[in-house]
Amino acid sequence: MRMQLSDEERQALEAEWHRLQIEHRDLDAAIAALELLGSFDQLQIQRLKKRKLQLRDRVAAISDRLTPDIIA
Repeated sequence: MRMQLSDEERQALEAEWHRLQIEHRDLDAAIAALELLGSFDQLQIQRLKKRKLQLRDRVAAISDRLTPDIIA
């Protein structure tokens, strides 16, 4: 069972969630732009994709903390 978040904790998590969503979207655009150029550095794209996956995992973890437990 999770502890109830205070208003300050919830606001901090929501702000971090929002910031990570923006960074994830920006990485998506950067990867697409690099792939469009045709002559791209595959290693750089792999690093960006890895960072994007890390962001996705962190966003999911924060979403889980923000979503209240529902007893079925």
